[in-house]
Order: sequence, then C-alpha cells, then structure tokens
Amino acid sequence: MTAAVRVDLLALDADTLAALANRGLVKRAAREVAAGDGPVPSLDPDGTLRGTCPDGSVVALPPGTGLDGGSCTCAAPGVCRHRIALVLAHQRAAADDTPAPPDPGPGPAAPDTPAPAPGWSPGALDDEALTAAVGARAVAAARRTLERGYTARLHHARPDDPQPVAELAACTVRFPVPGELGFAVTDAAQDRRGEMIALAVWAFRAADGRPTVTLGGRSAPDPGIPPVLDAALDLARELLLDGSVHAGPVLTADLHRVRGELADRSLHWPAGVVAELVGQLDAYAARSADHRPEELALLLAELHARHRAAAHPGTSRPEVLGVREAAETPLRRVRLTALGCRIRGTATTRSAELLLAHPAAGTVLVLRRSWDVPADGRPPTGHQLAARRVAGHRLDALATGNVVSESAVRSAARELGLGRGRIAGTTVTPVGGAWTDLPAPLLLTDLDAHLRTLEGRPPRLIRPRIAAESLHVVRLSAVEEVRYDAAEQRLEAAVRDAAGNPATLAATYDPACPGALDAVAAALGTGTVTHVSATVRRAAGRTVLEPVALLAGGTVVVPDLAPGAGSAALGPAAPPSADPVTAGLAEALAALADTAHRGLRHADGPVLSRLDGTAARLNRCGLATTAELLRALADAIRAGDPDAAARTWSDSAIRVAVTIEAHRETAGRP
Repeated sequence: MTAAVRVDLLALDADTLAALANRGLVKRAAREVAAGDGPVPSLDPDGTLRGTCPDGSVVALPPGTGLDGGSCTCAAPGVCRHRIALVLAHQRAAADDTPAPPDPGPGPAAPDTPAPAPGWSPGALDDEALTAAVGARAVAAARRTLERGYTARLHHARPDDPQPVAELAACTVRFPVPGELGFAVTDAAQDRRGEMIALAVWAFRAADGRPTVTLGGRSAPDPGIPPVLDAALDLARELLLDGSVHAGPVLTADLHRVRGELADRSLHWPAGVVAELVGQLDAYAARSADHRPEELALLLAELHARHRAAAHPGTSRPEVLGVREAAETPLRRVRLTALGCRIRGTATTRSAELLLAHPAAGTVLVLRRSWDVPADGRPPTGHQLAARRVAGHRLDALATGNVVSESAVRSAARELGLGRGRIAGTTVTPVGGAWTDLPAPLLLTDLDAHLRTLEGRPPRLIRPRIAAESLHVVRLSAVEEVRYDAAEQRLEAAVRDAAGNPATLAATYDPACPGALDAVAAALGTGTVTHVSATVRRAAGRTVLEPVALLAGGTVVVPDLAPGAGSAALGPAAPPSADPVTAGLAEALAALADTAHRGLRHADGPVLSRLDGTAARLNRCGLATTAELLRALADAIRAGDPDAAARTWSDSAIRVAVTIEAHRETAGRP
C-alpha cells in the first residue's frame, strides 16, 4: 500500500463503526482481518479506497461519503461486513506503515491517530457540503422543519471530548469525524437521518458557542401564553385555596383533562407537573405514603414559575414549556449501558428505576416499572425484586448489562420504553468494561470542573424536566474513610475523583432495600472500587455523590438489589454540624406545604402562628425578604383576601424553592 491514508477512516473507532452498522458485524469483520482473511486495501488517486475480499466481494469507499455511500458487490443490504473489514484492514495497514510504539496490542483495532481539533464545529461546513453529504431531498425536508422552528441542545467539541453532539427533539446526532458529515451517527430512523444531520449542522452554525439554540419559526406572531396553561394555573389556584384535604374527584378529573390538553399542545413540562399533581392527589385519596405535602407544594410552585417565566419576554419559551420536544421518539437499534437501579417503595407499591446510559447521545435514560404489594403479603425487598422480569429479562441483569434494543421509545423527559412485540427485540449482555469507555459528560473525571459548567443555569423550577439529569459515572482515585451516622441512618465515605478533588459518597437507609448500605460498605472496603454511578450535586459546600451502583474489581454492584438485612457493623460518624439557614428554609417549605395541604381558605390560628414563627426564624437567619413574604401571606389570609393570599403563597413558594437550591449548591464555599 502507498503511504497515503484516508484520515476520515482512521478516525472511526469500534463504537462508531458499531453505530454505523452493528456490533456483531464489527466483531466478525475484526476476526476476519485478524486471521488474515480481510481485503487488501488500495487507494486510488481520487481517494477512493478499494479492496477485494477472499469471498470475491469487491468494495469501494469513495471520499466525502459515509460507509453507506460506498459500494459492495455482495447481496447484503446496507453497511455490510466487507465494508467494515476494508476500513479495519486500512487502519491496520496504516499502523504497520507508521512508526509506532511497540506492542500495539492484538487485533485489528484502529491505530493511534491525531486527535480531532478540539474546536471544530459541524457548523463550519456550508450548505453545499451539507447537500453533497445528505442529499437535496433531506435538506429540503430539514428546511420545512426549520420553517416550523426547532430547539437543539449542543455539546461543543472540547479537548477532553472532541466529538460535537446535537440533541434534537426527535433524536441525537454525533459527529465523530472532523469535517466529514457522512460519518455522523444518529439514532433517528434511516429515512430521516439526512434531515436530522442538516438540522444539527444548522444548530451548530447558529449557536456561536451557546449550549442551547432555537431556530426558525420566528415569522409567526408570538401567540402569548397558551390558554390551556392559564387553565392549568386556574385549577392550581383552586387546589391551593381549598387544599388537597378538600380536593374532590371533580378537580382531579379537570386536572386529568388539562394534562391531556397540555400534552396535545406539546407543553410537555407543564403537562408533567400536572400529571404529578394528580398523582399526589390520588395518593392522598388512597391514604398512601406516596403523598407528600412538601412535594405537592413544590409542584404548585413549579407550575406558577413556568407560567411566569413563559410570560417574560427574555425567556426561552421552548426551554420553559417543553414545546418542540417530541412526545415520543422511536430509537433505531439503540445500544445502552446500564448504570444500576433504584428501588423505592411504600406499604402498597414497589417501583424500580433502571438507569441506562445512551453513549451516542451523551444522556441517561430512565426505565420505570412498578408492582402492587398484595394486601395480605409482605412487601418484597429490592433483592427479591431482582428476579422480576422487565421487557423479558431479569431486573438484575438489566441493571448490570449492556442493552441492545430494536423496539425502544424515548419520551420528551428522557424516559425509556422497551417493547416485547418483536423477536429478539431486546438483548442483554454483561456490562464488562463499558463504564470505562463512556464519553464525557456521562463519565466524569473532574467533579469541580463539571460543577463549574453548571453555574449560572436556570433554577430547577424552570429547567427542562429531564429524568436523571444529574446522574453520571465518576472515576475515583481513592476511598479514604467510611463512616455511619446512626441517627440519620446514613453511610458516608470520603472519596476523591481522578483529578484528586474531594467528594462525599452518601447513601441513606431505605427499608425497601435493607442490604443496600452493607453492600456499599463492603464494596468500598475491598479497595477495588474504581467507578461509581451516582447523582452528583452540591450540598453545604461539599460535592455529594448519591450512589446507584459501584464498579468494584470489574464487577458492577447494585446496592438496592443486594441481599442482606442491614445487620453489618459500620463505623460511627461524627454528628453533622448545624446549619440554621438550611433548617430555616426547610421549616419555611414545611409551613407553606401545610398551608397548601389545608387550603388557604381553611387556614386557622395554628397555621397562621406557624407562618409568623417561621418568618421570625428566617429573619434571624438573615433571610429578610423571604420572611417578609411569609408575613404578607399570613396577613392576606387574616384579611380574607384569597387573591392576595394565592399570589403571595406562590411568590413565597417560588422564592423558598429557589433559595433552597441556591443555598445547597453554594453553602460553605469560600
């Protein structure tokens, strides 16, 4: 072979090849090339790579196109193993021609190639190059979507993550090869692949470094606040005035109806809020422990916050309301990596949340299942649920495996559905070393750097309602100390990430999973934990990791599914230091929740005294504005002014919720 190489083909790693075809074809082609049964590559002057396979199939891969733009004389539809074998053979030949460090390792893996330019953007390519890559028909379809308008969330290329990614409403588009659109990877259906690539390119072109961009649809007049959102707010006001104690089936039915209308208008985030409000009312009517007054208060505050933000001229309405998000998106043969499972339960139900990383999209999807507890039976533990079957597979296998599905559906909130209607629609294999190969930001090595990227983002009340938005795999370099707080039933471990930043791994006892804390302590005690999948957040100036699963000695440990009765002896921890601001804000939320639970029309003397006392406590903590709002709420209730009381309650609840979030993330910082 000549010294010339196709740099675009050298940049294709095994994961990208698998996304462009499938992993089985890649493995088969790799075995053939390793055994010397692959094609002998040759490069034409125009850059076309050619090769003839031992079975007589002739392959040609022209430059400027993807693998599906090449040709092969075999009868297989789409990207065949011969095309992949030619790429792998070219990569191996290039490695042989290039002076390289000794012992490159067995197999036909791609050689080390120069890293893509960290600042490259698909938006740098013009429409002529775009049309050449995806075709005029796909570009025309994309222009029709542009006329309607769309929103994209973008992950720009960085030195530690050089692949740009665009997350659209219908799919995710990843660009693994700089300057080459033909190798873009997307989970969109094949007939819409080119259209999605065009939309992603235009989004990068318009973004100018911003993480979110909205394009098109600007010629239409601003419709203002959708009437159905006003209707939802009216029902929330009625609920607030009467309280969940007095809410009847008529109000619940009206909320059900409005939720459906919100979803029909693609107002997905308010629809999700109303759905959870209905769930809280249903739980209260059933006297279920799933009903939590503080949660209902936060949901009411969120609905008011989204309504106000949508009315503000400087707010991105699609971000606040979830419009232009697809309600459901079928995923084309998707490969997911399990990050563990959470088990939650009450006296009447048990539920499982499977957390699954979607490496091609850089997101985490959530698969939920729930089971009723028999009236005359004992609630099952997490370990007993491990044998339950979900989508035809054991729960514990799904929680610790690589999942490949041809019948997956993703919701706007990044929840996942797996169908069982197709033969071999979903397969599960052991997770192996997949955690270590996850791309950033799914895999974090520097927690401080990651948390800095979150500074300045909108508060949770008006952010997109993305499930598991804070879940990541964190690479650890040390586990320094493990302690147990018996009063709080909380296990804490001092750990450090790969960059040496300190963090606290914290897990709290749940009677639905009695063996969980013992499993965490045992795994940490082996000294072999290298990675943890966890919710990452700030609390009291510390970085806190709430674990879902741990990778210890190459084995994934899922604490919530672990056996045991919680009888292991754990070392005691020092009592936590008191934080009067946190305690005062918690009391304020509880007082507002109690007021909403009883109803503003039914607030009595004890309720008013609690509001007054909480206001005084907040004032002593230095939270004078929040204290004044609570006093104004008490005064409006005393004056018998329901409009002023409802307005002041929502002002107070929004402020308390946002202050709790801000204090949690910033408390203790120098």
